[in-house]
Amino acid sequence: MWSLNRIAFADMAGWAQDDHAAALATLARHCKKPVGETYRTGRLGIPPEPLMTLAAEAAELGARDDPRGFFENRFAPVRLDNGSGEQGLVTGFYEPELSASHRRTPSFAVPFLRRPPDLVPVDDSNRPPDFDPQMRFGRRGDDGVLTEFHDRAAIEAGALDGQGLEIAFVADPVDAFFVHIQGAARLTFSDGSTTRITYDGKTGHQFTAIGKLLVDRGEIPAASVSMQSIRAWLAAHPDQASGLMAENRSYIFFRETPAGEPGDGPVAAAKVPLTAGRSLAVDRLLHTFGTPVFVDADRVAGASFRRLMIAQETGSAIVGAARGDIFFGTGSAAGEAAGGVKSPCTFTILVPRDMVDRLPEEWAP
Repeated sequence: MWSLNRIAFADMAGWAQDDHAAALATLARHCKKPVGETYRTGRLGIPPEPLMTLAAEAAELGARDDPRGFFENRFAPVRLDNGSGEQGLVTGFYEPELSASHRRTPSFAVPFLRRPPDLVPVDDSNRPPDFDPQMRFGRRGDDGVLTEFHDRAAIEAGALDGQGLEIAFVADPVDAFFVHIQGAARLTFSDGSTTRITYDGKTGHQFTAIGKLLVDRGEIPAASVSMQSIRAWLAAHPDQASGLMAENRSYIFFRETPAGEPGDGPVAAAKVPLTAGRSLAVDRLLHTFGTPVFVDADRVAGASFRRLMIAQETGSAIVGAARGDIFFGTGSAAGEAAGGVKSPCTFTILVPRDMVDRLPEEWAP
């Protein structure tokens, strides 16, 4: 059970020192989402409509128009507290940047695949009795029966070959695996052209963190687990790498998107470009995209992190009311920064003032 505690902005350490103009610009991006794109209301109960109204208002303001005052006047801060004293957790993610080929070659043989036509969303209305309740995708057979989709091992062994699903090919299966973890990538081809790929569905199998497997097996100390340490282990154990990665049965499908404006991140789950240092991945079943979240974390890039973020992405491993993933940007430097982040944190959500009194005092996600 979580408590929703109304607090004052003055009670938020680091609030006054934040760059509110940067948060304002990130919120304003929501008014440019595709026409007809709607967000679901998270179980916390904040509907998207007032958030989108405030995003449109933010788009009319500028850095000189008192962005801090905008947030303080239009929102009320509500701190999430699970009552046990246990803090939340933030990690980091980024957009890998890889060399790629439009065609399979001896050097570029690892594909990124489009969403297969027989991939079917699964919910309570169509989930077969024998399906894992957490499984949200399946496969519709020729007989119309819904079954479990092929998993990572089967797909990498060729289960989807011959369907023309390949978007592009890269050289390193470990690089490709981490693109699946991040959910997006920027690809550069030999002719100098670029494209982006972003998440467009998955097989439905539960995500398995291979870092946790390595810790449980005594291969990496728990205090040292990070993207860098996992990659180092895979490089040092090439005969075991593919088998370990296959234990994460979840496999991601992608769609191709334009490269976008310089400096913009990929278009992610909220259908707006991510902003480095301001976009936050959250549990989309609990939180509503477009919600401002003030994250107070102990250790991010070697220092305390107190910053207003905007909920714009989600992820298989991002589960829980105070669980977040900070977007660090595109490329190897962003990856180095993101890969080492794993910090206790506190979430304070900013709720539109005209609806804050409708929230319950306690909340069971």
